[in-house]
Amino acid sequence: MARRPNIVVLMVDQLSARALHAYGHNVVKTPNIDSIAERGAVFENCYTNFPLCAPARLAFMTGRRCSNIGAWDNAAQLPADIPTFAHYLRLMGYRTCLSGKMHFIGPDQLHGFEERVTTDICPSDFNWTADWDDPWRTMDWFHNMKNVRGGGIAERSLQQDFDEEVAFHATRKIFDWAREDDDRPFLLVSSFTHPHDPYVTPKRFWDLYGDEEIDLPRVPFIEPEKRDPHSRRLWEQYDRGELGLTDDDIRRARHGYYGSISYVDERIGEVLTALTRASLMDNTVVVLCADHGDMIGERGLWYKMSFYDWSSRIPLIMAGPGLPGGQRVKSNCSLIDILPTLVDIASGGDWHGYPEAPDGQSLLPLLSAEDPERIAVSELFSEGVAAPYVMLRKGRYKFNFVDHDPPQLFDMEADPDELNDLVGNPDHATLVEGFLGEVAGRWNLAGLKEEVLSSQRRRRLVYQSLTKGRVTPWDFQPMEDASKRYYRGTNSYHDAEARDLLRPPDVD
Repeated sequence: MARRPNIVVLMVDQLSARALHAYGHNVVKTPNIDSIAERGAVFENCYTNFPLCAPARLAFMTGRRCSNIGAWDNAAQLPADIPTFAHYLRLMGYRTCLSGKMHFIGPDQLHGFEERVTTDICPSDFNWTADWDDPWRTMDWFHNMKNVRGGGIAERSLQQDFDEEVAFHATRKIFDWAREDDDRPFLLVSSFTHPHDPYVTPKRFWDLYGDEEIDLPRVPFIEPEKRDPHSRRLWEQYDRGELGLTDDDIRRARHGYYGSISYVDERIGEVLTALTRASLMDNTVVVLCADHGDMIGERGLWYKMSFYDWSSRIPLIMAGPGLPGGQRVKSNCSLIDILPTLVDIASGGDWHGYPEAPDGQSLLPLLSAEDPERIAVSELFSEGVAAPYVMLRKGRYKFNFVDHDPPQLFDMEADPDELNDLVGNPDHATLVEGFLGEVAGRWNLAGLKEEVLSSQRRRRLVYQSLTKGRVTPWDFQPMEDASKRYYRGTNSYHDAEARDLLRPPDVD
C-alpha cells in the first residue's frame, strides 16, 4: 500500500490574490510561492468565507460557514465539540502540529492539534467583540490610518519576531519528524502573520522594489458620498480623512505591503527548503492559502471587511504527489473547501461515518473537470455592519446583500474592478431575483441577527467580569521539555548523536 502523503498548509494573513504574480500581478516578487504554483494547481476564484481574521480561520479549520458555528467576529469562540481538519486527520493516524497564528478564542487553544509549538500573535479573549447595540461606535482596537501614513522601512517589528519564530519552529518540527522512528504521516500548519499591516518591511525587502515600480490603485479614491453605504461606513470608522493622505503616502504603504509579501515568501521558502533537505518533499502535499485579502488603497479603502475582490478573493494553491502541475482552476471555491479536500487526500474520500458533513466540497474533482455550478459564500457579522451581510459568487456574478443597504450585483468577468453595479439594470432583474431567492433559502437573516446580538451581549459581560480581580489568560503557552532536547545524561551520548543525524537517503 502506498504511503499516505504528508500535508503542509502554509497560511498567510491579509494577502489578496490580486497582489501575487501567480494571479497576474507584475510587480510583487515571490519566487517560493511561484515555485508552488508552477508545480501545482492555482485556484483562480477562491474566496474567504469571512473577510476578517478569526472567523475566516474558523471556517478554514472546520469546513463550516461562519453562520453555522457562531463565528461572528474577531472574539468568536469555537466550541470544542466542533470537529476541525486536525481532529479528522488525527483520527486517520496523522501527527498534527500548528506553528503560528490561528486566532483561537477561549480556553481550547488546540482544537484537535496534537502539538502547538508557538503562541499566537493575537489575544485569545473576548476583548475584540463587535457591538451591534451601538454599531457605528469606533472602538479603540479598530484600525486607523496611522498604519498607512507610517508605511516604510522597519528593521524589526513584532510581526517579524513572530513570523521568524513560526518558520523556525515549523522547520525544526520537520527535521524532528524526519529523524523520528515513526511511520505516521504528518499534518503541519505553518501560519504566518505577514503581509498584515503595518505596511512596513526591512530595507532589503523594500529595496527589491524601486519607487517607480510601485503602482497606485487601479481604482482611485472614491469620495465618501459617492461610495456604496458599507464602504462609506468603513471610511467613517477607520479613516475620516483626518490624516489627508497623499499619493506618496499610498505608494509607500503599498511598497511596504509588497515588501512584506516578499518577506513572508522567504519564510515560506524556509519551510519548503526544510522539506527538501529532509527528503520529504516528494511525498508532501503543500497547500498555500490566506485568511482574507487587503484593499491596499483601492477605491480609497484599506484593510479588509469588504466583499470587493481585493479584500475577499484569496490565493489557494496546491502542489504535491498525485496533483497536476501548472493547472489553473476557474471554478468558484472558498476556505471551507479545504477541510474536505484534506480528508480526501488523507483517506481517499472515506469519511468513516463521521457525524456531520462539512459545508464545503472537496477541491480534488475540480482538478479533473470544472464545475460552473459551484457557489462561493462569504459572510460578515462584525463591525462595519449592523445586520448579517452576505456575499454569493455564482458563475461570473457576485451578489452582496444586507437588509439595511441596497444589494449589489457585479459581473466579475466583464467588470473585475466592480465599478458597474447591475442591480438597477432591467436586463438583470431576473438574475437579481434569483440571487435574492438564494439568500432567503440559505439564511434566516433576522434570526441570525438575534443570535449575533445575544452572543455579543454575553461575551461583553464575560469579558468585563474576567478582567476584574485575578486574571487568568487563555493565551496559549508553548511548553518544551528541556530534558528531552540535545544531550542529556539519561541517554547514551553516542546513541543520541547517531539518532539525531539526518543524512540524505543515499548516504550511509
